Amino acid sequence: MEYILQQFINALSFGAEYALLALGLAIVFSVMGLVNFAHGEVIAIGGYTMVAFATLVTANPWIIILGSVVAAALTSVLLERVAFRPVRYADPTTGLLTAFGVSIVLQNLFLLFVSPRPIAVTSLYFLDVPVDLFGIRISSLQLFETLATLVVIVALTLFLKRTIWGLAMQGASLDFQMVRLMGIRANRVFALAFLISGLLAGLACIFIMARRGSVDPHLGFNPVLMAFVACVVGGFGSLPGAVLGGFLLGIVQVAMLVLLPQEYGGMKDAFVFGIIALILVWRPNGILSPPVEKGDKV
Repeated sequence: MEYILQQFINALSFGAEYALLALGLAIVFSVMGLVNFAHGEVIAIGGYTMVAFATLVTANPWIIILGSVVAAALTSVLLERVAFRPVRYADPTTGLLTAFGVSIVLQNLFLLFVSPRPIAVTSLYFLDVPVDLFGIRISSLQLFETLATLVVIVALTLFLKRTIWGLAMQGASLDFQMVRLMGIRANRVFALAFLISGLLAGLACIFIMARRGSVDPHLGFNPVLMAFVACVVGGFGSLPGAVLGGFLLGIVQVAMLVLLPQEYGGMKDAFVFGIIALILVWRPNGILSPPVEKGDKV
C-alpha cells in the first residue's frame, strides 16, 4: 500500500509540472490560435535569471525565485510585442513558423552569449527536503509542486470567471471580433494572455530547476514538448483539457515505469506515446473537446 501511495504522489508531481506548462500553452492558443513553441526558452530565461541573481545580486532564495518569475513573465510579454503581434492576423502557419524561429534564435543566443554547458543552481535546496507523509518518505518538492499547481488552477479559474479581463479572454477565445466591438482593446487581451503564460512558465521553471539543479540552453525543450502532448490529449484550446492531459500524462509515465519489466525500461516513452495514440484514436480532438460529426462532404 505504501508503495502504491508513493507512486501515486510521484504521478501527481510529474502531472502537476506538465499541467502548469500545458496551461501556459493552452491559454495563448485559446486567445490567439498560436502554439507557442518558444515557451521552453521563456523557462530557460527564468533559469538563467536565477543564475544571474545568485551570482550578482543575492543568495536569498525567495528573491531569486521572484526574479525568475518576473523575468519569465516580462520576456513572454516582450515576445508577444516584438515577434507575435506583427503576425497576429497572418496565416496560422506563419505564427507557427515564427514561434519555431523565436525558439531557435533564443537557443542560439544562449549558446553564444551564455554557455553551451549546464550551469549549476544551488539556491533551491530547501525545496528538495525529505518529508515523512503517511508512513512514506517523499520529497518536499513533490508536495510544493502539486499544491502550487492546484492553487494556480483555482486562482486562474476565479480570474477567468470573476474578473472583467478574465471574461474578455474567455470571450476572445470564442468570438474575438465581438469582444473588440464591446470596446475591449485587442492588444491588452493578447498581452495579458502572454503575461499569464509567462508567469506559469516562471513557476514551472522553479520546480524544474529544483529537480535538475542546473540550467542549459535546451532546459525547456523536453518539458514543453510533453506539455504540447498533454494539450493535444486534453483538447487544444481547453484549459480544463490542458490540466487533465497534464495529470494523465504524468500518471501514464509513472505507470509505465512501475509496470514495465526492467529490460524494457528504455522503451518507456514508446509505450507512453502508444497509449496516447490509442486515446487519440478514441477522441481525435482531445478528451474534453466537444464531439464532432464527421460525415461525408455534400
